[in-house]
Amino acid sequence: MSRAGIVWTLILTSAATFMAALDNLVVTTALPVIREDLDGNLADLEWIVNGYTLPFACLLLLGAALGDRFGRRRVFIGGIALFTAASAWAALSTSTDSLIAARAAQGAGAAALLPLSFTLISAAVPANRRGMAFGIWGAVNGLAVANGPLVGGSITENISWHWIFWLNVPIGIVLIPLVRARLAESRGPNNRLDLIGTALASAGLFGVVMAIVRGNEHGWTSGTVLAGFILGGALLVAFVRWELYTAAPMVPMRLFRSRTFSAINVAGLLMFLGAFGSIFLLTQFLQFIQGYSPQEAGLRMLPWTAMPMIVAPLAGALSDRIGGRLIVLSGFLTMAAGLGWFAVVAEPDVSYL
Repeated sequence: MSRAGIVWTLILTSAATFMAALDNLVVTTALPVIREDLDGNLADLEWIVNGYTLPFACLLLLGAALGDRFGRRRVFIGGIALFTAASAWAALSTSTDSLIAARAAQGAGAAALLPLSFTLISAAVPANRRGMAFGIWGAVNGLAVANGPLVGGSITENISWHWIFWLNVPIGIVLIPLVRARLAESRGPNNRLDLIGTALASAGLFGVVMAIVRGNEHGWTSGTVLAGFILGGALLVAFVRWELYTAAPMVPMRLFRSRTFSAINVAGLLMFLGAFGSIFLLTQFLQFIQGYSPQEAGLRMLPWTAMPMIVAPLAGALSDRIGGRLIVLSGFLTMAAGLGWFAVVAEPDVSYL
């Protein structure tokens, strides 16, 4: 692919996933105002966040499989369209139930954007330049993560929480024709849709993620939570067995024979569990416990959330030279130390500085 094609691919995929990453966190600093405006409770606030992440987690594999089968650009455009329409729906919501449903639709759209951005970049960028390309992509998403709480808090405090969702609509409207005109269509080597594997993976992930989401509310030893873990786990085991023997697997299990591949996936899972759960908790702590406004809370989150924007491109370029193992290990240990530090010092009267 030409240099211009590579640049367009990076710009458009990064812009689309920027929206999805921003909406993962932009709502966190707006939650107290949304709670008051829509007469919600704490469980509603949790579902406004989890309503996005639950379908996102459950449909990621389906989004990638649909792209391989029907065309990555086509499904990517469909994800943008769904995400944009759901953002308008969220902005127009007048009840917590409507907002949670809109957030779920946003999550479904984002489940097509994230995996297909990877495959579109991989198809466009030569192997020896992908570390830098994914570093740039990571920096843009880091910008969304960094500014999510601040953007959400500033818009909520100075305009209205509805506009944290309206913000996506013009971006999506501009992206759809540009993606159609500038990105080349591509398909995966296996263009058969594994319906049984898709159903098993989606249902299994739904059960496990639902159990995690409801653990605090219902108790980790409650029947519904344990049932979610057991049934979800059983379905995921059935998914693995199916993928081992089916002629056209959605996820080739041979990839997990690589210790590096398996370790990176486990590390990524633990990293996201720690990071996003803690960001939700800390934004509520800053507002409900320490009394900061949404904008003030967003500013105080910035030193944490801004780091991916700075580190990601440097780490991507460095990984092309020395490999990624040491970089990932160093980042993982640093993050674990930071979260441990938070756990020690986070008291109601602790000074921010």
